[in-house]
Amino acid sequence: MPSVEPRGTTDRRWLVLLFGALALATFLAYQPAWHGDLLWDDDGHITPQELRSTEGLRRIWTDVGATQQYYPVVHSAFWLMYRLWGDDPFGYHAVSIFLHALSAFLVVVILRRLAVPGAVLAGVVFALHPVHAESVAWITEIKNTLSGALYLAAALLYLRFDTERRPSWYVGSAALFALALLSKTVTATLPAALLVAFWWQRGKLEWRRDVVPLLPFFALGAAGGAVTAWVEHTYIGARGAEFEFSIVERCLIAGRAFWFYLTKLVAPVNLMFVYPRWEISQSVAWLYLFPAAALALLAACWRLRRRSRAPLAALLFFGGTLVPALGFVNVYPFRFSFVADHFQYLASLGIISLFAAAVAVATTRAGSAGRSIHVAAACILAVVLGTLTWRESRQYVDADTLYRSTIARNPAAWMAHHNLGVLKLYGPVSDLAEAMTHIETSLRINPDNAEAHNSLGFALQRLGRMDEALDSYRTARRLMPTLAAPHNNLGVVAQAQGRLDEAHALYSEAARLNPRDPEARRNLGIVLQELGRLDEAAVHLQRSLQLDPGSAKAHDSLGTVRLKQGQVEAAAAEYRAALGIDPGYAEARNNLAFSLQRLGRTDEAASEYREAIRLRPDSAKTRDNLGVLLFRTGRLDEAAVEFREAIRAQPDYGPAHYNLANVLQSQGRPAEAIASYRRALEFERSPLAAEIHNDLGVALATTGRIVEAREHFRQALEIRPDFADARANLQRTFGGRGG
Repeated sequence: MPSVEPRGTTDRRWLVLLFGALALATFLAYQPAWHGDLLWDDDGHITPQELRSTEGLRRIWTDVGATQQYYPVVHSAFWLMYRLWGDDPFGYHAVSIFLHALSAFLVVVILRRLAVPGAVLAGVVFALHPVHAESVAWITEIKNTLSGALYLAAALLYLRFDTERRPSWYVGSAALFALALLSKTVTATLPAALLVAFWWQRGKLEWRRDVVPLLPFFALGAAGGAVTAWVEHTYIGARGAEFEFSIVERCLIAGRAFWFYLTKLVAPVNLMFVYPRWEISQSVAWLYLFPAAALALLAACWRLRRRSRAPLAALLFFGGTLVPALGFVNVYPFRFSFVADHFQYLASLGIISLFAAAVAVATTRAGSAGRSIHVAAACILAVVLGTLTWRESRQYVDADTLYRSTIARNPAAWMAHHNLGVLKLYGPVSDLAEAMTHIETSLRINPDNAEAHNSLGFALQRLGRMDEALDSYRTARRLMPTLAAPHNNLGVVAQAQGRLDEAHALYSEAARLNPRDPEARRNLGIVLQELGRLDEAAVHLQRSLQLDPGSAKAHDSLGTVRLKQGQVEAAAAEYRAALGIDPGYAEARNNLAFSLQRLGRTDEAASEYREAIRLRPDSAKTRDNLGVLLFRTGRLDEAAVEFREAIRAQPDYGPAHYNLANVLQSQGRPAEAIASYRRALEFERSPLAAEIHNDLGVALATTGRIVEAREHFRQALEIRPDFADARANLQRTFGGRGG
């Protein structure tokens, strides 16, 4: 019977050196990922703007829907890390690697306390095994490395409690276990794992000594698991046809997954971010071989228990810790695959410990040379595993590399095709062809992927193929009515086509479906502003800025609302905020200039207009605005130059033709002015057309063409019946003829 290591025999200096060596080896193995960019799902874990305050920290704990998953300890850690270094990936990677090294060290300490042979080798294998690259190199999976360290620390304290029965060790273990559950509820298996360890040690379990103290742990674990299952179903979307399996099919999934994970531990080759998703049917006979073989292996270990309980204990730990990921409960990643390397982060310890113990026992039997053989084997294994991990972690340097390596290993990975397409979707127009190729490939593999239909619609919209884009958006909405993005994108098209009420309804639905989407809120605010509902527009734009304070467009749009509300100083402040985020935002600079012009600060306004023109020389609107400012300050020749430049940039820009006509009229060149007024009317159908008709009538009247002048005054009044100047001018022409 193995005995517990006595207290006081551990050399603390040796432990410090061991931890240092494990940490150094782990950091070196993960060197390619040190500065790896944010990957899929990382932006859902790094603390969003709305949660970065102290109030946000409170919401992380009290609002279940505030974060992507209700793991408040993990999200509190992300909150703290963002406070320390923002979104610089290196800090997050360093923390994850450190936590993984700490877990490897705790594995050594726990196994030594249990008197398991080969403890150091087990720690080395755990630290450097490439199957853990996904857990360590992917920032999102700080969930694994943090919860794993807490799980192992809780286990260590409970083992001390088991031998010494001091309440402080029990309370400390329970507290760490609760923190582990609030980091990731796969750790709920800890009390069962401890019972396995006690059975391995003693050959039997006693109810009062072994089971009763762990009952509160089991209760905590069950509660944590229930909450996570509810969150996965309610908030994350682990429901629908992709998750509907009979109990028999779930057993088939579990049996195959068990052997998958075991083989990846033994032979860590062809690891990938997304594995092929198996076709599961209870009518396929050969699938029953997997659970049958697993049960046969369990039976063999049970029969072997009289010679050694270690294989059965290792198998029970491995299978038991995997239970939450074997398909008996739905988790969102099952959409893509039933297996993932990060699912076996803790479970792998059972097989790794058994392997290390077997190596240690075998080398001990080799006599005096056994220790040297053991050390040499450990060093060789460390080099081999470390090299494999170094190679594996290279695919986590950026999203493009990750998705391309995934597709190379699993061409049917529709999620990787779609995500790679999305990466290209927002780049230069030249990237759109590749984006569409990957998105269409994703849809060929999985035609029911609503997100891919939505992405295809966006690509088609960027290419100007609006009817096809609308079809894709509508298909996405039909396939997944709860997906906010298609509603938002349909709203963008409706708004561009002038259907403002329809756009308002679509944006409102998008914001309802995803209240944390700043884009839907911003678009809703913009369309409300166009509908003249300024107070409502301001509310939604402010909410958008709470969700994403870094949105220059939202600040610019809120500035326009404030300007229309007559709050010119507030408008200028919003435009300056937009430019503080994006100094090259030409439209915001034009709007700032206009607000300064309204405030009478004409020199500043002219300077801002010229900077906006420098940023975007082809902006007819900005050149026209500068021309108006120059015209109103009496600089007619300069104004005429700007109006002509505006017309050159956009020949159909009616306001520039109109304003040039006003300059020509002021310069005493009525014939040229009349030609420009007529040109303006060719392009202008807005209420401004009434002004143009009126001023054209004035120009015609000054040249004696009274009948034509009257006709234009009448047309001005048809557009605007309350246009007092046009009515007075019409009456004046009749008065001038005596009747």
